Parts: sequence; C-alpha cells; structure tokens
Amino acid sequence: MSLFLGIDMGTSACRIAAIDTDEQLKALVRVALPEPIQEGNQCEQAPDIWWHACTEALDTILTQIPASEVDAIAVDGTSSTLMLCDELGIPQGNALMYRDQRASSQARQLDSIVPASAAVHSPSSSLAKLLWFKDQGMLNRELKALHQADWITGQLTEVFDISDENNALKLGYDPVSRSWPDWIKEYDLPEACLPRIQPAGTPVATVSTSIAGRFGLREDCLVTAGTTDSTATFIASGATDPGDAVTVLGSTLVVKTLSDAPIFAPEYGIYSHRLGDQWLVGGASNAGGAVLSRYFSDKQLTDLSAEITPDKASPLDYYPLPCRGERFPDNNPELEPRLTPRPENDVEFLHGLLESIARIEQRGYERLEELGAPPLHSVRTSGGGAQNSTWTAIRQRHLGVPFQAVQHTEAAVGAALLAKNGAQ
Repeated sequence: MSLFLGIDMGTSACRIAAIDTDEQLKALVRVALPEPIQEGNQCEQAPDIWWHACTEALDTILTQIPASEVDAIAVDGTSSTLMLCDELGIPQGNALMYRDQRASSQARQLDSIVPASAAVHSPSSSLAKLLWFKDQGMLNRELKALHQADWITGQLTEVFDISDENNALKLGYDPVSRSWPDWIKEYDLPEACLPRIQPAGTPVATVSTSIAGRFGLREDCLVTAGTTDSTATFIASGATDPGDAVTVLGSTLVVKTLSDAPIFAPEYGIYSHRLGDQWLVGGASNAGGAVLSRYFSDKQLTDLSAEITPDKASPLDYYPLPCRGERFPDNNPELEPRLTPRPENDVEFLHGLLESIARIEQRGYERLEELGAPPLHSVRTSGGGAQNSTWTAIRQRHLGVPFQAVQHTEAAVGAALLAKNGAQ
C-alpha cells in the first residue's frame, strides 16, 4: 500500500493526516501548539516549537500506519509567517507570525514602488516583515528567508532555500510570470535571501538520511513543495473544476472559487493563488458568525433555526458587521453595521441575520464573476455555520447552484493530496 502524509502547521496545533492512493483518510493526529508570544502589534514564536510538535505528531501517526509505506510528504503552514535561518536551517531568532503587524513603516515603503496588484502592501505581509528584518540589521549574505511550511520542509530534507508559489505570493513573487519581479531589486536584498520557488506539490527532495533513520521512513520517501493553510483547506474540500467554490462560514464570511485565470483586485482584498493550471480566487467579508454569536449562544442558534421556514424570504434587510467598514464584496471603509429594526421575536431576528449574510455571500460570488471568475457551478461549505441546515437552505435559495458535501475539512488532508499528486 502507498500512503501520503500531509503536515498542517496551524495556529493552535500541528496536524498530520495520512491518506492512501484512493484518497481515503487512514489516520489523523493532532499535537497542540502553545500560543505565540503577543505584545501589542507584535506576535512571534520560536520555530523549534513547531518542529517539536511535528516530530511528536510524526511519532504518533507512525504507530498507526507503516512508515515503510509512506511514499511522499507535503507541508502547509500559516500564510506570511516568516523567519530567518542559516544554510543549515538553524533559526536566527523567533519567527514573525502571520498576524504580526510591526512592519507598518516598511509597508509604507512598499507603496511607492510596488504595483498595487501585488499582495505585499499589508504590514503583515512576508515582504514587509523581511524589510523589517533588514532594517534591524539582521540580514547577511548567508541567511535565508523562509515561511513556516518552507522551514518544516527543510527540516525533512535538509534543503533550506525552497518555497512554493502560494506562500511566496506575499513575499512579492509573481505567480503569473512565475518569477521574482524586477521591482524587488529596488530593496537591495541579499541575493541568497529570497528562496527558489516551486509550484505547490512538485518534488523538492527525498527525506534526509537522518530523518529516514529517525522515523523509519524509506530513503526514497519524497517531500514536495507545500502551500498555505487556507489553500490546503480548499484542496481538501474536493473542489476541482472552474466554478467550484467553497464558502467558509466562520467568524467572517470567506468565499473562494477555482478559475482558469487569475484575479488581482487589491481594493477588494482579492488575490490569486496558483494551483497547477488553475487559480484560487476569493474574498472575505467582515460579516459572519462573529455577529451571530454576539446575540445568540450556540444552543439558541440551533433551537431558533429549527423554527425558521427557510424557503420563505425574510423582509428584514440587515448588513451584519461587527464594526464599521467593509472591503468585500463592496469596498466601503465607512459602511456602518445595519442591525435594525430588531423584531421582538428572536426567530424573526435570526432569520433576518441569516438571510442578510446569505445575500452578502451571493453578492460576493457575483463580484468575483464581474471581475473575471467563471460563473458559480457548485458550492461546498466549511466552518461552524456549515452545520446549520436552515442556513444552508436559505443560502442555496440565494445561490441557486448545487451544494456539495466537503470531502475533507482538514488542511492536513489537502497537504497529503499535494504529496500524492507530486509523487505520481
């Protein structure tokens, strides 16, 4: 039997999934990670913490499956989590986590040179963080800038100069030309600092001799280039064709769809990740479950939803934002939450909220199509809201396309699928 491992380095845990050639889940383990160190707008963590959790998870899963049958491994990690290491992979201090915002002045430097369509203008972007490292005098000719997934891949292979096209997007890499853009030379970065870029899921190297011996893996076990955690989650969903979409109903509303062509619309927060010959495009509204949980407990949401007639539209017209400002599907930083009038009946109020978020979701997919995405073909749903059958019926009435079951919910399975595809 051939098996494929996906390693997901998330915020709260390292998860490893094993799948077989039929893409059936054979094992899944989770090892908790401590909270990163957060002080004001700074958020960092020691990379050795990730590797410790990863080795513990590998030890555990390899008691459940035969190590000798693992053909390939891929890693996903949090987008824009950046660190420096030397050529041997030894970390040079803590990694700056994805939500670290300390590089605000460096982000402003980028605005004068970098095209607006590049996904680097936020203080949390990988490139802004790299410029912060540079301004602290921490770069030299030998050091490598790597993302979380890149470094774990290096720990497995002893190759510490490779990143993938998805993680590298916020470091300034151009996935359309598949090259580093000329404008990045303006920042006078050491030549060896930027990683070599490979498409997600393509072979990097076999596991190192020490890793093979440590875990009992075959020495020809392949490690492929990884991806970001959100992209791995999409891959795990089972969406494969243009127009196949995934809606994430979490604290915010996120819509993503596969497209034949990329879309870059930074005014809406829309960028495109390359997946083979296709593109994953999407946007995020500030509306979503965070507003629902402000008014209702989980039990109330379940009980009240059961009393809603989902095929009957609510007359209430809300825009359920947690605070002022929206970027997608409409870019309006001054948009105020609209949550009145509130009826005395909680069932009617919840109906209006669910209906209104469904309208925002519909408008989101319409916006993607206006910008060049293919027409919506099918929808899969993840996140806590996916369990609400009433909300699902309301959303389906608005979207008018088939709703498909998510094949897998774990990003680790998406990484395992990358490993499987890379080994073929």
